[in-house]
Amino acid sequence: MFLGEYRHSLDAKGRVILPARFREELAEGAYMAKAMTDPCLFVYTRDEFEEVARTTRQQMREGSRAAQEAARSFFAGATDVEPDKQGRVAIPAHLRSFAHLDKEVVVAGVFARIEIWDAERWDEREARAEAASASADDLQGFAQ
Repeated sequence: MFLGEYRHSLDAKGRVILPARFREELAEGAYMAKAMTDPCLFVYTRDEFEEVARTTRQQMREGSRAAQEAARSFFAGATDVEPDKQGRVAIPAHLRSFAHLDKEVVVAGVFARIEIWDAERWDEREARAEAASASADDLQGFAQ
């Protein structure tokens, strides 16, 4: 499980350092893909990516043309990644462009995946989430 929020800078080659606590789970390689609902990137372990692929395959069989197009964009844009000895992964230019990654990024552990966000966009999203959770009555499980 991936947990926590970490701030890093992209280097001149478009690489980001992944937190040391994430590296062991990614040692055998991982996949990086566009998030389909947010301007960020997802990093999955191999096993988790295969589960996403299985689920998506089933949804494509039952789904609409729009679902097929979304799946096409997701998988065509995905790439395999493997952290180097310093824990860095290279983010291809098309994925950096999609997620508006320039220099400062947030690497967030979100249960079964890692999310990579532009730091400014992450901060804006966090502010909206905090405001929404302050007035939400259906989040009782988080307070216990």
